[in-house]
Amino acid sequence: MKAPEELGKLVRSTSNSYLDDWKKQGKLVVGYVCSYIPEEILHSAGIFPYRIGARGCKETTLADSVMAPITCSFARCCLELALKGEYGFLDGLVSMNGCETMRRMCDNWVHKVDTRFSHFISVPHKSDEDAIEWYKEELYMFKDSLEKFFSVTITNENLRDSVQVCNETRHLLKRLYELRRRRNPPLSGAEAQDITVIANATPKEEYNKLLERAIDEIASREGITDYRARLMTIGNVLDDSSYTRIIEELGGLIVTDISCFGTLSFWEPVRLTGEPLDSIARSYLNRIHCPRMPGEQMARRNYIKEMAEAFKVDGIIFERMLYCNLWGGETMSLEKDLQELNIPLLILDKEYITSGVGQLRTRVQAFLEMIERGRK
Repeated sequence: MKAPEELGKLVRSTSNSYLDDWKKQGKLVVGYVCSYIPEEILHSAGIFPYRIGARGCKETTLADSVMAPITCSFARCCLELALKGEYGFLDGLVSMNGCETMRRMCDNWVHKVDTRFSHFISVPHKSDEDAIEWYKEELYMFKDSLEKFFSVTITNENLRDSVQVCNETRHLLKRLYELRRRRNPPLSGAEAQDITVIANATPKEEYNKLLERAIDEIASREGITDYRARLMTIGNVLDDSSYTRIIEELGGLIVTDISCFGTLSFWEPVRLTGEPLDSIARSYLNRIHCPRMPGEQMARRNYIKEMAEAFKVDGIIFERMLYCNLWGGETMSLEKDLQELNIPLLILDKEYITSGVGQLRTRVQAFLEMIERGRK
């Protein structure tokens, strides 16, 4: 099987063959819920860092019994899978103060699911020197917690090696995205999304080998020519390509993104400039942030502008999760910013589980027609 197809197959469920092989060897897997939790620390302990997602969730019956239905459906879908035993392969869970809904999801997870190990990281909402010192202390406590509970030793050398491995993943993903800058990209947005998301659910060394092969194979393809507009998607938990496939069926080619499972998680490497944990803390708090970081809106605006220009974007689709306070609050500034930048914007309110397909098609079709009229 070719590497791109193999990566696409891996993303279809919570588990996969590489994860199964890892567990058969008696190795540890710990889940984490946000890109502000450094996977390097878990990796340096010989633990597989697994980013929690909700792909494959079809209902939230169990989760709705403990979480209000007017909360983020991604959080409820994650909890639903956990309550159904889909995450039984995990040896622990690491959570943080990303948003209140995910915090409550993790609280319910720890109390209602047999969880061997759990740890909470308090991530600052600023990125100044005091915040970096705070975050660094949190990371030291996380390291100590892992060492004590799992009887492992995390050395500075281990951490540096893990930074190199994770940076290689980031470098390869940027190479993949560079192919999408072409006038006729050799891969669709849905395929790129699946390949990117599975980086969080496959042992890093194995994923890097697969991804390097996939990039070489994709680069040799003929490009996609039958698209109507080049689009960027913006949103928080874009880890399921179902909506992307619908958009692309109508002729909108997704060429890049700004999302928690996409570029926000890998665009900037960890820069080793001293003690590894200090470097990790500084790098994670000095990259482009999601809306959980107040005061960073101008940086996000500039990032959107840079990405739109680099990928020659004709329009932006903001996939806004219903009841998401953080990204929902971004709407007003985003509309104003994109109007000033003269970039067409479509805001799609959605649930995590694919629904309202007819309305979605109608709105995307109208958006593409508007972009096409603007070219005349």
